[in-house]
Amino acid sequence: MGNPKRRHSHTRGAKRRTNYKLAVPGLSRCKQCGAAKWPHRACANCGAYGSLKIVQAITSKKED
Repeated sequence: MGNPKRRHSHTRGAKRRTNYKLAVPGLSRCKQCGAAKWPHRACANCGAYGSLKIVQAITSKKED
C-alpha cells in the first residue's frame, strides 16, 4: 500500500473527522412506572423488564 508523499493540512484532517462524534443514546419509557430507561434493559427505578418484575429496585439509604 502506498504512503502519502506530503503531509495533509490540519483543515483537511478536520474535514475528514467532522462526523466522528458520539450519538445520543435513545431512551425508552418503562411500561410499569413511566421512568426513562435504556432499551432492552431492566428499569432502574422499579426493576421491571417489560411486564415482569425481574430485579428489586435499587434504593439508596443515606446513613448519618
